[in-house]
Formats: sequence, structure tokens, C-alpha cells
Amino acid sequence: MASEKGKISINTENIFPIIKKWLYSDKDIFIRELISNAADAISKHKQLVSMGEVVSDEVPYKIILTVDKKKKILTFDDNGIGMTGEEVKKYINQIAFSGAKDFVEKYQDKSDSKDQIIGHFGLGFYSAFMVAEKVTIETKSYQENSQAVLWESDGETSFTLDDSDYAARGSVITLHVMKEEKEFLDVAKVREVVKKYCGFMPYEIFVIDANEKKDEKDESNPEPINETKPLWLKRPAECKKEEYIDFYRKNFFDYNEPLFWVHLNIDYPFKLKGILYFPKLKHEFEINEGQIKLFYNQVYVADNIKEVIPEFLTLLKGTIDCPDLPLNVSRSFLQNDGYVQKISKHITKKVSDKLKQLYKKDRESYYSYWDDINPFVKYGCLRDEKFYDKVKEVIIYKTIYDKYVTLEEYLVACEETHKNKVYYVSDLTKQAQYIEMYKEHELDALIMPVMLDSHFITFIESKNTDVKFESIDADITNALSSDEEQTDSNDELIETIKKSLGNEALKVEAKTLKNKDISAIISTSEEGKRMGEMSKMYGGMNLGMPSMNDDTLIINMANPTVKKLVTMKDGEKKDLVIKHIYQLAKLSAGKLDSQELSEFIKRSAGILEKTL
Repeated sequence: MASEKGKISINTENIFPIIKKWLYSDKDIFIRELISNAADAISKHKQLVSMGEVVSDEVPYKIILTVDKKKKILTFDDNGIGMTGEEVKKYINQIAFSGAKDFVEKYQDKSDSKDQIIGHFGLGFYSAFMVAEKVTIETKSYQENSQAVLWESDGETSFTLDDSDYAARGSVITLHVMKEEKEFLDVAKVREVVKKYCGFMPYEIFVIDANEKKDEKDESNPEPINETKPLWLKRPAECKKEEYIDFYRKNFFDYNEPLFWVHLNIDYPFKLKGILYFPKLKHEFEINEGQIKLFYNQVYVADNIKEVIPEFLTLLKGTIDCPDLPLNVSRSFLQNDGYVQKISKHITKKVSDKLKQLYKKDRESYYSYWDDINPFVKYGCLRDEKFYDKVKEVIIYKTIYDKYVTLEEYLVACEETHKNKVYYVSDLTKQAQYIEMYKEHELDALIMPVMLDSHFITFIESKNTDVKFESIDADITNALSSDEEQTDSNDELIETIKKSLGNEALKVEAKTLKNKDISAIISTSEEGKRMGEMSKMYGGMNLGMPSMNDDTLIINMANPTVKKLVTMKDGEKKDLVIKHIYQLAKLSAGKLDSQELSEFIKRSAGILEKTL
């Protein structure tokens, strides 16, 4: 063909600077885009071979990136379908550039493209100009007797198109890298980016250092940088446990074994494949610790895209490959796209199905996982009521007797002692005394120590309006008061205690408890406790709520020391006993501040000294 020069389009003098600034939030994505285009070209040729329209040359398909730091060039070489001169003019000068122009017109005024753009396959070729001052394409079509061509542009909307003596089928794209983008002439950097975005591409990818000295004695072939057949593309029946664990450790750098996993393998009504792992948590609540990688035809797009991955599932780790996603649109469109919402709902359904399957078929394993997965399940219920509807039958609770029960099982077992009331423990250490008292009287309580539980309890109460949750230290007298009637008024004792402690505002009650060994306990109302937990969850912020000190000192009239206290004459000794009883109760409840603790220790030492 005759040599040709021209303009890519009219009225686009400023488009390349805008493309360089706005097309992608991360410049390294140009590597993903050019490799994706190369893979598309190979796939087209592979399809023609499978249809019998082209005879295979038996040469393995591959993509080669060559980094030449001395010449300041980076090349992308593929043996795909290639292009004729007319196809170059059509696909490079017209279609791809028009797509880039439409993109710029839509997004050039956006303040934060990173939050709105998740990928623009099809515009990919022009991403090369984010790092290159000049780009060339040398290409030869698969068609017999086709003339190879050389296209060249310096990023100023002009181009030249000439015949070339390039002999191989396929394309070589050469980037003359700008001085300020020299990091992309670092072989290690290029390999890192290729592994990140193209680590699971279906065709072998090689990264070669043009300046590296070759050992003539070493005739071994270089290793491809990617894995062409990732585990998620296999049928679940073909995968072994060891393969799942190895894949998890290799890709998520976690040397703990995952608890279990969900293998997604869907072909209808949309194509979706992937593996979601339930990791073993290091802390009680790691809602931001997960990583779900989204792929598009084995090309990495981003992590934890909330339009596709339900927010509560981001606690998990895994991969999802969905070639049907409309990735050349903005996040705002994805959020409202019904098709995307169907994918999100289906992922949620598969996760809930897995939980139910485990509960029904492997109950003991499910119990062993619960301490790790319960924050995820509870958070999912709070964020998505449809998820709750799917898993409510398999939500379990651990009791103070180390047994696992459903809410229904707990209510049935405790119907005679406290009908429709659920006692729970939020802090095993601070509430240890109360737990012992419950056990002594054969009462049961659920252990709910996760920070999220205060919200979850309220949620469960809204779903079961007849059921009321109450902390074991909230209304202690209902559960542990003696049936003995109290004949004498204790108003005088209560006033003496307030006076001795110098705190007329202190709430004090005198009760006869079943356990005679305890002199006094601190009780906090359920309302006050929940407000306190909510305040802690939000970092101690006021949140516009009134401050509540809802503690009540319960004096146990069945305790021998308290009985003696009633008859003891007022004086220094009586004051000492009252302060000690009060601080002992606060110590047991974990409510003793540092100054009070010092006083308590000093007083205890003095008491010991007098007994010797």
C-alpha cells in the first residue's frame, strides 16, 4: 500500500493530554490493556482455526513483553490474528479512538475518576500514550498474501501508515517510553504489573530483559509469568482439597488454611466462575481484612467492587471471574444495572447455600467454624435481610456450657425458668462471677462477645418480637434472687451505705440472693448497657445521646458479712467494711478505676495484716 499520513480525527487537538490524565487512575493499567488486546487477537485466530477457516501452524500462542532500558522502549508481541492496513485504519484510527473521545467527553469534568472508572476494555490501545511519547504498531494479518504494515503516532493526533517487511503473523506494539515514566523500563516493575493484572491470562506471557546477558550453555525455555488455567475454571468435582489450599496460600499470602470455600461455577443465566474462601480470623472482627479479586475473562480488574460483591462478603478472600460484566461503564451505572444486581444476589445465594449445607451435612465442622465465621454471618444479616432470611435457621450461639444451640433450642430448654428471655454474656472476664452464679443454679446464657453483637441482638429482637435479650449482669435479681420473703425494711441500711460512701446519688438495693457467698454485685440495666456498647463501638463518641450511669449496687442480705453489717454500730470500722464490699463488687464487674484499685489493694493488705 502507498505511504499514508493523516489526522486520526478532527477537532481533537487536546484529546491526548486529557487521555493521559483521565483515562485510567493507575498508569500501570496500560500494560493490562495492551496484553488484553493481544489476548483478544489470539482468541480470534484460535476461533478461526477451530472453525476450520484457517489451518493451524502448530506454533504455541504466546505474548512476549520485551523491556529495553538502553533504547527506552517496551514492546508487546503477539502471534494473534494480526491486521491489514485497512483494519488498522478502521480499528485504531476510527473505532478505538472514537471510544476514547466519547470517554473524554463524558468524564473530563469529573473530579475523581478513580471512584468512577473500573476498566475500559476497547479503549485500551490509547492508554499506551499515558507513558509513551511515540507508539508504533507493526502487524501482519493471518490472511494469505496480506501486506504487513507499520503504523506510527507521536501522540499529537497525527499518524503515518506504511508497508512493512514484518514477516510473522500477529502484531508488535512498541512504546517509546517518556523519561518521566522510566519506572516502566524496569523489568521487575513490569513483571510485578503483569502478575497483578494478567497472572491468570489464558495464553502464556513472557517478560524478557533485552539487556540481560544470555548464558549460551543454558538452553532451557523461560518460564511464563502467568498461570493459564486457574483453579476457578475447573469443575468443582475435578479439584482436590490440596489444590484449593495451595491456590489460597499462593494468591492471598496467608499460610493459615482457610476454614472452607465456595466454588462458583455458573453458565446460566450468566457466566460466573470463582472461589470464595472463608479465612481464619486473627482478631474478633476483621471486616476490612478480606480481598475478593474481580476478573474479566481472566484479566484482573479490581478488588472488592461493591456493585458486584455484596459489602458483607468482602470479609472473605477469593476470586470471581465474570466475562458478562459491562466493564466499560462507570461505577454509578453498575450500581443501578439490574444485570449486575442479579450477579450480586446469586453470589449471596451460593454463600448462604454453602452455610446451610455445612450445617445439615457436617454439623461438627460447622460448630468448629462458628467462632471465626459468626462476625461475617451477623454482619451479613444486618446488611442484607434477604441473606438473614436464607441463613436464619443455621445461626447458632455458644452457651456458657460450651454447647452450640439455635435460638429456638435455647428458648425451649429455658422455657420453665425464663420464658422468651435470653440471657447473654458479652465479656467472659468481667462477667466471670455472674457466669459462675448462673452455673451454680443451673441457668444458661449465650456467649456474645463480638463488638457487633449489640447491634445484632437488637436486630434479632426486631425479628422475634416476643423475645427479649438481657445481659446476665443487667437484671441479676430476676434470675438469682431467693424465693425467701424479706420481712424487714432495709431502707436504713441503704441510707447508711450511701452516707458512708459519700454518694447520695448511688443506686442501692437490698436483695436476698440464692448465693450466700457474695456480699454485693453491680447490676446495669439492659438499656444502659446497650448504649454503653454502642458508644464503645463508635470510639466513645457522644452521638448526641445522654450520658447514662445506670449501675445499681445490689446488697445481698443472705450474706453473713452483710448480716453482721446490719447490726454493726456506726463508725470507722463499719465505713471500712462498706467501702470494701462496694469496691469488691465493682472489681468483680470490671468497673474499678485505677485510683479505687489502689485504695482496694492498700485496704486488703491492711486487713491481711490484722488477721495475722
